[in-house]
Order: sequence, then structure tokens, then C-alpha cells
Amino acid sequence: MSGTMEGPVLEAAGVGVRFGGIRALAGVGLTLRPGEVCGLIGPNGAGKTTFFDVVSGIRRPDEGRVLLDGEDITRRSPVWRARHGMRRTFQRQQLFGQLTVADNLLVAQEWRGGGGGLAADLLAAPPRRTYERRRREQGASMLRACGLDALAGEYAGALPVGQARMVELARAGVEGARVVLLDEPASGMTDDEICQLKTVIRHLSDQQGCAVLLVEHNVAFVMDLCSRIVVLDLGTVLAEGTPAAVRADPAVRDAYLGSAG
Repeated sequence: MSGTMEGPVLEAAGVGVRFGGIRALAGVGLTLRPGEVCGLIGPNGAGKTTFFDVVSGIRRPDEGRVLLDGEDITRRSPVWRARHGMRRTFQRQQLFGQLTVADNLLVAQEWRGGGGGLAADLLAAPPRRTYERRRREQGASMLRACGLDALAGEYAGALPVGQARMVELARAGVEGARVVLLDEPASGMTDDEICQLKTVIRHLSDQQGCAVLLVEHNVAFVMDLCSRIVVLDLGTVLAEGTPAAVRADPAVRDAYLGSAG
């Protein structure tokens, strides 16, 4: 990748998506810099999840482009994007329920291979053991940061919603994350879990320099956590700015905040 830490890590420019005759997104642009936490809010049907689908590579836009560290990745696959540091969580939990919490994080690191190829895997050769030990240490460190270390040996499928969402966040941030897209991360969480969620997101941004873009209907959560907020309405950017500026915007209050709380 060719970008610098001073430049944007993620850019979406002029993104447009149509479903038949329905315009889901029209000319949407957004820029994220390393270490920034940005909220993407708006009423249901505003185009937030569609925008996430475009940025993460699940859907190709009809217009516009997406850049990661200055490189045009509009035609790159979701797998390529994930391997180059773009990670995403979904509204519906996507854990490997039959694996332990620790192994869910290990799976996210395994794509690099174990060193030495298949023979090394079968024979448990020293390079393979070294790689796996390093990855388990990285996973354990991330679980501690997320307050999940006591659950490392539990099966992910047995966790309640709030803990499952935290495991997803830990898996997204465990190795080499440059951009993390969080879709409704606070949904189903208790107040204590939401406080822990804020701590982890700030850890990702402040300690790892990761850019975080989140979609969330918990307006208080967004206003407290994010340094910048982008408001979508009917597929276009209605407003963008600091939490205070967005909250004071009459158009935002009429379209979203007034009905949200």
C-alpha cells in the first residue's frame, strides 16, 4: 500500500448505488484518517448499510470509487480488503459458534499460513509452532484489552449477545487492522458492556492507530465516542461535522434526531 500515516487511510468518493429504479446512494463521499473514530448515522433506509457494503467490497458501486491508503480498491474483493487491513462486523453476529473464543481470534490470523507449508503443519515443525504461539499471544492480548480473557476457553456459540459482539470486535482488531467498520456494535449490550465497548474502540484508535467507522442508532453512544459524524438521509450526505455541530443542525433534527430521542 502506498499511503502515509498523515494522509487518509480510507476515501470514498462519489459513491452511487441503484437497486433497479431506486437510488440507494447518490454521490456519497467520506474520508477517514488513521486513529479517527467517525459515526455514520441516519434514519432507517438512509443507505448506511449499503455504504458499508460498498466500502467492504460486498457490493460494487454503480458510480464512484473507494481508496485504501491512496490505492483504488473499488474492484477488489472483500477477502483482499480484509487481508490488507479492512475489517467489518455485521448487525447479526457472525461468530464460529462451535469454536472457543480464543480460536475465533486465531482463525482470523490463519490466512497468512503457518510457515513451511502443509508438511510443516502435519509434522508440527518448529516454524509452525512459533507462528501459532505468536498468534495465540496476540489473541490473548486482544482479549485482555476487550475484557474477555476469562472467556477465552468458552464456546462462542454459548455467549450472550453483548459478549458475542465484543468477541467480533476483538477478532476484527486482532492483527493488522487499518480500518474497522462496525455495524450496530452496541445493539443488545448492557450499559456496562457499552462502556467497555467505548474503551476498546478508543484502544483501537489511540493505541493501534486504527480508523473506526461505525453505524449506530444509540445517538448518545455516537455523540460521546466519535470526533466526527456523517449523517445520511435518502442516500445522500445531509450533514457532516463535530457532534455538537451535527446535534445543532436543524436539518438533522428534522430528519433524524428529533424522532430518535
